[in-house]
Formats: sequence, structure tokens, C-alpha cells
Amino acid sequence: MKRGAVVIVFLLCGILFGAPKAVAQLENPKSGSVGIQGTISSPPPKTGATIVIPTNGQVFTKLPITVSGLCPGDLLVKVFKNNVFGGSVQCKNGSYSLIIDLFSGQNELVARVYDNLDQAGPDSNKVTVTFNDSRPGTGSRPTLTSIYAKMGVNPGQQLVWPIILSDGAGPYAVSIDWGDGTDLQLMSLGFPGPFDIKHVYKTPGVYNIIIKATDRNDASAYLQLVGIVNGPLSQEQQGGPEEDKAGTRTLILWQPAAIMLSLLPTTFWLGRKYELKYLKKKIERGERPF
Repeated sequence: MKRGAVVIVFLLCGILFGAPKAVAQLENPKSGSVGIQGTISSPPPKTGATIVIPTNGQVFTKLPITVSGLCPGDLLVKVFKNNVFGGSVQCKNGSYSLIIDLFSGQNELVARVYDNLDQAGPDSNKVTVTFNDSRPGTGSRPTLTSIYAKMGVNPGQQLVWPIILSDGAGPYAVSIDWGDGTDLQLMSLGFPGPFDIKHVYKTPGVYNIIIKATDRNDASAYLQLVGIVNGPLSQEQQGGPEEDKAGTRTLILWQPAAIMLSLLPTTFWLGRKYELKYLKKKIERGERPF
């Protein structure tokens, strides 16, 4: 009878103390459930870029031209010509520089910075320049653009970048400089429209990609973009090749140390003399020396 009572007590304890555990298991998400994740966005950049080169009112007769200026932080800089995306480059050490082409006639240039969330900062100063095409009567010039100013990829994986070619007269000769020291990639297009460029990077880093398209009338379009290859950067890619090439030099300033060593005996002697004089005066006044 007692044994039966003990069994009943254990069963009751198991039910009472096991229930919370069962409830806890029911509260855990089941296999195949959907979790919700959110990304807390940061505010967009507050400081914009500036265009230093070219200057307002300049006239050009050859393409491409260089646009350069100042920029804040490690942001992406996009340059627009008459509100059309003309090229991009990564801000480095507070400045940027890239090449773009121009429309025939007047072009209003604006530089704009973007953070990693593609949030735009304020516009730069507006610079108006003019391109005088020396080939009149040959129709519209070709243009290159893309919906992506920057794309990323892992080393060893193929980067596929969609490009849009407009205007001009086919066929077109296209060359791509991937910025990693490999040979130019060459391709031919019969008609304007979208096309893909493809490349495999071997080393992590930030690469400036320059695309050039020339039509049958020898008119060329240019587009500069930024390729990001994931992974730790080498010291050269972090901007320190000059220090590495020059070597690291350790300067040992032995002259001050030698002077200090030579003065140590004199300093010790003067301190000892002052201490004896101080103790003598205390004894003369009838005070305890210590």
C-alpha cells in the first residue's frame, strides 16, 4: 500500500514539474517556421561631394574628360550628366577622380555620395560644361549606362554586370578594363541594347572598371564603375604600398639616452649633497633627522 502511494506521489510530481517543460517545448518555433528579421537603417550622408575639376563654363572637344573633387568618408560617388548616370568611383582619402563622357552640347554635372544602403547625400555644386562634337552630321553619339553603379562578388566567382548601350550606329567595338591588371576584354555588338559583361576576380579589393564602346562612325562612349571583391584587403589595396616598398625603418634616438647616462653620476652626487645638508640643519635645530 505504501509502495503504491509512493508511485502515485512520483507520478503527480512528474506531471506537475513536467508540465512547464512541455509548454516550453510548444513555445519553441517548429521546423519550417518563418522568422522575422529587421535591419535598422542609419541616416543618409549629411555631407556631400564637391566638383573641383572641371570648372564651370569649360568647353571640351575630346572625350573622355576627368571629373574630380572632394568627398566625405568611404562613400560611393556617382556623377550625373544632365540627370543621367555617367559613372561611379569610391571615395578615398577625402577625394575622388573618374572619367566620363559627355552629351553633345551643354552638360550639367552633379556629384552625389551614397552609403552602403544606397542612401544619397546632398548634391554637389553644379558645374556646366560644353562638348563641341568635331564630327557634325554623323548622327547621335553612343552612350553607356547601367542600373548598378557598384556590384560585389566573392573571389573566384563570376561577376555578371548588365550594361545598356544606346544610340550611335552599329556595329560596336566594346572593350572592358577590369582594373586588376588582366588583358582588356574585347567584344563586338551588332545593335544597341542591353548586354552583360562577365569577369572572375582572384583577389579581394576595390576595382575601377572602365568600359568603352565605339560605333562605326568612330564615336566612343565611356562608363566607369566600381567592383567590390569580398575578403580582407592587402596592404597595397589599403593604400600603403609606398611604405612597404620603401621598407620599415626603426629610428633609435641614442643621443638623448647617452646624454642622460652621462648626467646620472652628477645628478646623484648633487642629490646626495643636498640630502646631507638638509639633515645637518635639522640636527642643529634639535629635530630628529628621520
